[in-house]
Formats: sequence, structure tokens, C-alpha cells
Amino acid sequence: MNCCKKFCLYLCFVCVCLFAYAQEKSVTFSYNGGRNYILVEKTDLLRYDNSKYTGLLSREVQSFVSENKPLESKKSDGALYYDGYFYVVQDTKHKKRVVLEGIHDSISSSFKITKDGELIMLEDNGYPSFRSFPAYPSGKIKIGDSWQSKGIRAVDPLDKGIVTKIPILVQYTFEREDVYNGEEVYILNARWATRYGLSYIDGEGDPLLKSAQGKHDATIIISKKVGNALVVKDTVDETFLYEDGNQIRLKGTISLFTKYPPAYNKGKVLSSINRNLAGKTGSSGHGSKNSAESSLVSDESMDVQDTEKGVCISMNLKFKADSSELLTEEKSRLDKIARILKDSAPDSLYLIEGHTASTGNPVGEQKLSEERAKAVAKELSARGIPEGQFICSGKGSSVPIADNSTQEGRAKNRRVEITILQ
Repeated sequence: MNCCKKFCLYLCFVCVCLFAYAQEKSVTFSYNGGRNYILVEKTDLLRYDNSKYTGLLSREVQSFVSENKPLESKKSDGALYYDGYFYVVQDTKHKKRVVLEGIHDSISSSFKITKDGELIMLEDNGYPSFRSFPAYPSGKIKIGDSWQSKGIRAVDPLDKGIVTKIPILVQYTFEREDVYNGEEVYILNARWATRYGLSYIDGEGDPLLKSAQGKHDATIIISKKVGNALVVKDTVDETFLYEDGNQIRLKGTISLFTKYPPAYNKGKVLSSINRNLAGKTGSSGHGSKNSAESSLVSDESMDVQDTEKGVCISMNLKFKADSSELLTEEKSRLDKIARILKDSAPDSLYLIEGHTASTGNPVGEQKLSEERAKAVAKELSARGIPEGQFICSGKGSSVPIADNSTQEGRAKNRRVEITILQ
């Protein structure tokens, strides 16, 4: 046998050995958490009403998701707790495209994720639409292994604002290891069937949804380092039957992406705050909201905290009574806030949360807090900050920082918080 043939045989032997090693190598999947992230849910579905094509349904929902340190009583469960702010940035219905580039109203949610990837909702307003997906096996696995796990998918096919939760049983397969955007990843396949109405009905869902059936085939890219899904691309074909006999078929793709907010220099932000608002630098002992936050600047009308979400500027802005109209005297302060944001974190997302005192009218308080958050965002946008960088949320009187039984306490609770998301 000549040298060339021997070398070829040797290469074949090495390849076989490497393949066998790859096949036998065992790994453990686990969700290890990570820094705050932006979750994008992109839906592109063809819609058929009673077998007739009626147009493209396309929607992009983004969210800022931040880790929320649990109370001492919850730490023993080993889960990671999160708050989410979900908002629609694009909507297409029946060939009419609406790109929502302005100030975004957010839908809040909160949930926890266990070590094996199970997502348990704590505050459920329809998002995220996939829960406990993907889910990981408890032991070690190797390429080619499969496992099953239960999850939940939240749907609103007719965009009625009524979310129906559909249980799913997913068949996972570990396909290979790979590299995605320079990061080492695992590639999974996931398949499941849509089955709704025969043995299960969501009592809190759309009462007019009679049944649903279909199939899903998804490719999932998992970060080796963190354990979260960087990309999910789900190919879907589903049919929904309603009590009035209408049949809606949706066929296309649902994609999920994980992104991260731009980094910024907190020292530069603090320096700009001190320079523009003439605050005074404090230590970590200035009344921090909890152990995960530190007060950086504090005076009678403003408090700056280093929070899990980012640097938070809390201000007791003055509005007309029971109104979202800012008093003229606050205009100059908003000029300074705009300069701070543009100078120190120009590319960031800004979460603006409105808070009210408790007056015994929670519905009215919630609405007013949302309107005041949006009013501040509009004022800052008028000062040169792109509208698309603002996420607005109202908290009503649900997060007091002072005693509502006193006039002084109620005044402190009437505040607006601007967080530079990190």
C-alpha cells in the first residue's frame, strides 16, 4: 500500500473517531440567567378566512426584560425572577402596514424561570406568547438524543385583546453544536401539534374559540454560556374554528430573537446629572429602594438610583390637579433631563413610569399615571430625543414610596421615574 493510500485511510480513521466522540459527548443544558435583554417576537403569517386568502398578518413585539431580585422568602426556590415591558413596534393587517415608530405604550408582565427552563407567569397580560419553551432535560444528553416537555402558548388569532392559553407537548432533539455570531451554541429541533377544544378549554380565554389544530416545526439556537434561546424560528400551520362557524387558517413563521440594550457609562450619566441638575453626590446609604439598588444623588425633589434595570431618575414633577398637563415651571427641569440623556446615553432605551398617590380610585389612578408618563416622553421628544427610544408605563398607586395617609407622603408618591435601560 503506497503512502497516499495510507494517509487517506488514516484521515478516514480520524474522522470516524471524531464523529464517534461527538456522538458520545454528553452535555448538560441549564438556564443560568444573564443580564437584562430585549426579546423580539416577529410574526409573519398568511391568513385564510374560510379557505380564502385575506392577507398577511405581520407583527413585531419587542420587550425589555430585567432580572428582579427575589425576596428572601423566594430565594430558596433557585428560580430567576423577571419583569417585562412588552410593546408593539410594527403591525400589518389585511395588507395595511402600520409602523409604530412613536412613543410606545408598554404591557407589563412578570415571571420566573426555573433551572430547567420552565417559565411560570406571575403577572400575565398575554406576553411572552411562549412559556416554558424551550425546556431542557434534567440529566446529561448527547447529540441525537430527544426528550419531551410541556409548555404553553398564548394566542389571540383575531387580535381581539382576549388571550387564550393552549397547552403544548414539545418533542425536542439535540441536533448539533455550532457557532452563531461568534458565540458557541447548541442547535435543537422542536416539534409539536396544536390541539385545543377536545380535552381542554381555557376558561379565561376567548369563549368563542371552539377548537384549534395544526403543527409547528422550530429550530432553536441556545447559548452555551447563558442557556437562553438566542433565536427561535418556528414554522407554523394552524387552523382556528369559532362558534359562528368561521375558520381562520394562519400559515407562516414566528421568530424570537434575543438582543441586548447598548451599554453606557454610568459615571458619565452621574456627572451629567450633577452638572445639569446641581444635585449632590451621595453614598449607597441614601435610602436605597432595596438591596439591589444604590442611591447616587438625592434631594427633596429628585432621587437617582442604580437599579437592576439601569440608572433611574425619580422626580416629583408638578402637574395640574388630576391632569397630565405639566406646570410651566417644570419645563426648565425637563430641558436639563433631555440634555442629560442626549449627552450621556444617546443611544439607549428610556423607560418612563408614572406613579400616583392613592385616592381610592385605582382605575383612574392607573390611567392618570400612564398619561403622565406619556406626557413626559412627549416633552423630552420635543427636545430632540427620538420618540422610538421611549417606553411608557403607568403604575398607578401600586408602588408607593411614602405614607399615603399624609399630604407629604402623597406628594412624594406623585412621581415620574426615568430609567436609562442597561
